[in-house]
Amino acid sequence: MQELGPSDPARVGPYTLLGRLGAGSMGTVYLGRSTGGRTVAVKLVRAELAHDPAFRARFRSEVAAARRVAGAFTAPVVDADTETEVPWMATAFVPGVTLDEAVDDAGPLPESTLRALTAGIAEALVAVHAAGLVHRDLKPANVMLALDGPHVIDFGIARAVEAGMVLTSTGHGAGTPSYMSPEQVRGEPLTPASDVFALGATIAYAARGTAPFGPSADPRTPGRVLGAEPDLSAVPGSLRLMVAACLVKDPAGRPAPGDIV
Repeated sequence: MQELGPSDPARVGPYTLLGRLGAGSMGTVYLGRSTGGRTVAVKLVRAELAHDPAFRARFRSEVAAARRVAGAFTAPVVDADTETEVPWMATAFVPGVTLDEAVDDAGPLPESTLRALTAGIAEALVAVHAAGLVHRDLKPANVMLALDGPHVIDFGIARAVEAGMVLTSTGHGAGTPSYMSPEQVRGEPLTPASDVFALGATIAYAARGTAPFGPSADPRTPGRVLGAEPDLSAVPGSLRLMVAACLVKDPAGRPAPGDIV
């Protein structure tokens, strides 16, 4: 956590801000505390985006999506104001580090940890899909490692399954190329099986320290997702067949999250 800077607000809604947890293209995430002492993660959108009607609609969708999910391995929404001058959302604070931070600091994870990680993320996906959603951006940066297990966070581009959301063009849709499913790269409507592919890629990353199809910045990565087989040599033998099944190109051939658990 970083200290608040001179440009950071002291309060957002009813929450006193204690420090910065992170920042991204949509806004800044702060550690906040209610009057009663509850700590939360407060996402405050960037002021310039708050005046964009399309962005406000996207943020309302993010809040609505996150509120629909209830599970032990997700971070539930506890408060939000999408209509104020600068919209914000507060979720339960999950003390821990992201999976990519953990691997960067300590290297690939051991087999026992990988097994618990796989089960925890899959259980989170059970809750996400039970709410009628597809996360669409499951990746190591969106998995928090906490004392009570992994938590899936950030529903910024989650969409309802029934919406049949189609991306813009091949290789240019919303999401993170290293963890996109083939159907997401092609810009096709997504089903929960797309999140299962991302789960397999995330576990492969945790086992080897690099994404199985290459870095997102590499323009060749989407092509590898479509046509190449991942290198799973670093994945323990007890998990390799399951991870390989998650990474099958045909979504109909992938296991359901409940089967993975």
